Parts: sequence; structure tokens; C-alpha cells
Amino acid sequence: MPIDLRHDPAVVELVEKTERFVREYVLPLEDANAGDITAAGGDDLRREMNAKAKAEGIFAPHAPVEFGGLGLNMTDRAPVFEAAGYSTFGPVALHIGAPDEGNVHMLAHIASEEQRHKYLAPLATGEVRSGFAMTEPAPGAGSDPNALRTQAVRVDGGWKINGKKHFITGAEGAGFFIIMARTAGSPGDRGGATMFLAPADTPGITVGRHINTIDKAMIGGHCEVTFDDLFVPDADILGEVDEGYRYAQVRLGPARMTHVMRWLGAAKRCHDVAVDYVSRREGFGGRLGDLGMIQQMIADNEIDLAASRALLLKACHELDLGNHASDETSIAKTFAGEAYSRIADRSIQMCGGLGVSADLPIARLSQELRPFRVYDGPSEVHRWAIARRAVGRAKKAQAAAAAK
Repeated sequence: MPIDLRHDPAVVELVEKTERFVREYVLPLEDANAGDITAAGGDDLRREMNAKAKAEGIFAPHAPVEFGGLGLNMTDRAPVFEAAGYSTFGPVALHIGAPDEGNVHMLAHIASEEQRHKYLAPLATGEVRSGFAMTEPAPGAGSDPNALRTQAVRVDGGWKINGKKHFITGAEGAGFFIIMARTAGSPGDRGGATMFLAPADTPGITVGRHINTIDKAMIGGHCEVTFDDLFVPDADILGEVDEGYRYAQVRLGPARMTHVMRWLGAAKRCHDVAVDYVSRREGFGGRLGDLGMIQQMIADNEIDLAASRALLLKACHELDLGNHASDETSIAKTFAGEAYSRIADRSIQMCGGLGVSADLPIARLSQELRPFRVYDGPSEVHRWAIARRAVGRAKKAQAAAAAK
């Protein structure tokens, strides 16, 4: 049976509307502010862009329809998120940036009815932003979640949470946090974590220093957050006690793929700018785009873009089928994260001196793309997981053969 890779006409129309919105409205805002969302106006600009996206009918394509979203599945999100990601401000404008997009996805699947109205509804509509408080300073949880040290202790009517987090994206100005804390075992033990919901103005939550990173387009920064005897009632446990890591998988695989989608747009913009430049720039008796070495870089960029899309769609298809898709999402995330840096680097090289200047957007886009090889799992961790699963399958096959 043939495989149909075409999207529904309604999705194609949504992509076209998003491309036009980004090109005519969002890109000028990004370029005028050198890609710095805070300098451009932060939450005030976000609310303005969100209102315009709502008026265009392109706001929150991932969110449940009952809360004003478009309810797209993972496969249909891919081209829309890519179109939005062509500008680093685009995800903020459509309300599909990290961590809010992933938190909407997780809450829609896990939250109780009360939690859906208290937390999901205002988040999905853009009334508030959110934070996902998982990562900790060493020796706490980072790439190894089992190192979790933030502690939640049961008290009358709920839990008291103490601990320190850092690199919490969107923390400044967030309306609430999803907090991963240990409720059983000790740091290093597998499992024993629980997710908690807490309004950001709850006593015991302190948002501290902004950690200065090379990327500037994620609203609310990457911050240190401290929990000091934070009380969370039982009603605000997200999912079940001690099952936080299992529930987090609902978020992690899809969130990795939506990162691939958004930054695919930025990588494509790098490529488009470079191709436009070399098709016009003359030197060595002709246009740069007619030189073999330049053509090889163009072709390699096209290959990396096409391969990233193909791996992305395969992973999204598996997720839409309800599969865990651990291999597919790790492979797509690792390949794309590295491919996007290659694309940006080649694009800089094709543009020569202008490539490293502020006259073109490629240099700053390369700084936005580089962290993707770290965010949501470094490439090395994904490679380790891919290899471990492959060896596990081989051992299982060997055991099955020996049992015959």
C-alpha cells in the first residue's frame, strides 16, 4: 500500500497563513531587536503577537480545541511549527515555544479535571506562561534524571518541597511551575519522583539569577529557582506519586520533536539567506553559486534539511500511533541537532565576512541552534540510549534463538 506523505488541505492552508504572518509581521520584529526577545518587549510583546496570531486563526495549533487551540496531531504540527520557527520570535507569537508547548501537551494528557481548568486552560489560551522545573545544579539531576535531589516530604494535606533548580526556561514571569521532586529513594536510585503543580506566587518559590546563555529567543530566560518549604496540596500532584518519570515520558518524546520542528525553520532560514547571497554575489569571473565548492555546500544543506524532515515525520508518525518511539525520537533529535549546526556553519562560510556579521541573521541564528545539541538530552546521551536498546534487542534475539 502506498504511503501518503501529503498533509490535509486545511493543514497546508494553515502553513501558508503562518508563513505569511511570520514573513510580514514577526520577522521584522526579530530583526529590529537582533533576536533578543527580552529587549524586544518580553511578555508585553508576547501578548501583542499572541493577539495577532489569534486574529489570523493560527494561535496554539497544538492545544486542545476545547481551550481555543487547533488540536493538531504531531505529524500535522511539523510543517506549521517549521513555518513558525523561520523566525526565532515565531514560536512565541503562536504560543508554541518551550516549555509552554510541552507543558500544554503533558497537561492535556495527564491533568485531572480540576487541574485542567486551574492550570491548562490559562496556559493554553496564553493568559499565563509556565516553567518545567527538573534540571538541578551538580550533583543533582541533569542528563541523568536519577540524580534528582529536590525532596518532597509528606505533611498534613500535602507535601513540603525543598531544593534548587537551574536552567529553568521561562521561569521569570511564569504563572506556575511543574516541579519534579523525589518522594522515594535517594539520589541515584531509579524512579521515586513525583510531579507537582504550584502557582509561581506561592510562598516558598524564589526565581533567582538569569543564567546568561548564547540563545536569546526563549522568553523568561533560563533561571535558577529555589524551593524553600514550598507547600503543595495533594490536589496539585500531577499524575501519581512516585511515577513522575513515567509520566514525564508523555512530554519528553513529543517535546524533543517539536524542538526539531521549530529549529528546522531557523536552519532553513540560514540556508535561504546563504543561497540568496551566493546566487547574486559575483567573484572569480562569475557568481559564487556557480562554483563547485559552493554548490557542494548548498547540496549538503539541502540533504541535511530533507533528512531531518524525514526522520522527524517518521518519529511523529510513531507518536501519533501511540507508540513510545524512543529510538525514532532519539535518532531524529540527535541527527537534526547536529545537522542544523552544520547548515548554519556552511551558510556562514558561503557568505564570507557578511556571514559572521550582524548585517545578516545567520551568525546569531547559529547561536540559537547550537544549544539544541544539549537541550532535551545531549547527543551523547541519546547515542548511548540508542546503542543500549540495540544491544538489548540483540541479546533478546540471541536468548530466543537459544530457547528453540
